This record gives sequence, C-alpha cells and structure tokens, in this order.
Amino acid sequence: MDKTELEAEKSTEIEMPVSASLKDTIVTVSSMDGIKEFSSKGYGIPEDNKLCLMFHETLFLLGKGAIEVKDEKNGETLVFQELLKRFQSVDKDTWVRYLIYRDLRSRGYVAREGFGLGIDFRVYERGDYGKGIAKHLIFGIQEGQPVSVEKLSRTQHYVQNLKKKLILAVINRRGEIVYYSLTELNLK
Repeated sequence: MDKTELEAEKSTEIEMPVSASLKDTIVTVSSMDGIKEFSSKGYGIPEDNKLCLMFHETLFLLGKGAIEVKDEKNGETLVFQELLKRFQSVDKDTWVRYLIYRDLRSRGYVAREGFGLGIDFRVYERGDYGKGIAKHLIFGIQEGQPVSVEKLSRTQHYVQNLKKKLILAVINRRGEIVYYSLTELNLK
C-alpha cells in the first residue's frame, strides 16, 4: 500500500461508530455529523433530515465498525448476521450486492445504486464522486446462475445509449470477483 492509499484508508475511518436505527428494513442515520460524514463519501440518500442507507451500504459500514445499528422495536443492537438475514428476506441478492460493493469500495471507488435492466451499481472513478458522472455501470453475475444472452444484449444496448461502459462483476463460489468489460458484438 502506498502513501496515498494509506491516507485514503485513514480518511474513511470514523473514530466512534455512528448510531443508526432499523425500522422494518429501513436503516437511517439521524445525527448531523453522521449524515455529513457519510453523504460526503457517497453513502445513503438524504431524506427528511435523515440519511437512508441501502442494504449493502449498511452491511459495509457495519463490517467496518463505522455504524452501530439498533432495532427501533426493541432497542437491541444488531450484528452483521442478523441484519444480513433480515435483508435477504426482502432481497435475495443482498449478499451478492454486498460482495461487489465491498470489493469496489476497498479498491477506492464510490459505488451508487444502479438503475434499470439489472444494473447493480453506478461507479465513479477515484476522486470523481460529486464532481463528475459515473462512467461505469456494474452488472453482477453469480457463477452457476445463468444469464441469457438476450438480457446481456438489452443491458449492453441500454448502457451504450447512456454512453457509459458496462462492467460484468462475476462472483465465483468462493466470493471472489472478476470484472469484465462488455462491448457490443456484431456478427456480420
């Protein structure tokens, strides 16, 4: 790890865990310091003086010790496995999205929620979040779960019309991720 990577890693660490609350399956941060800290780094969606975290963001921040999540119903502090189980009951792909998200964040990218046709994430180049637009769109695929050529073709066409690059994030059975850039194939 070089000096800039060490500095970037230190800047993402938060001194004490920020308190977050879980109501049903919605995780929010209410403290103004937490909202400011996380939203400036590309986490969550501001809403009604709170910051709503996506499932993968919550798991990532919890895993780093940056947040502590309490259940609003009973006041219990929840651990990673409990949250994962709750989130998976709503979205079966929570684990896959978390693995991709964690990998992208660990590489220094800011990943935001994707939009349409199976796009899992929009990815901003290092240092571009808040300054530019996302140049890459991530489509997650699990090894052993087939994806039709038609679906990939539709998604590639969609991404190409947006003038962005489609990246396939292929997750093997051990949770390792390999990225492939997908371009249009013309058979003439």
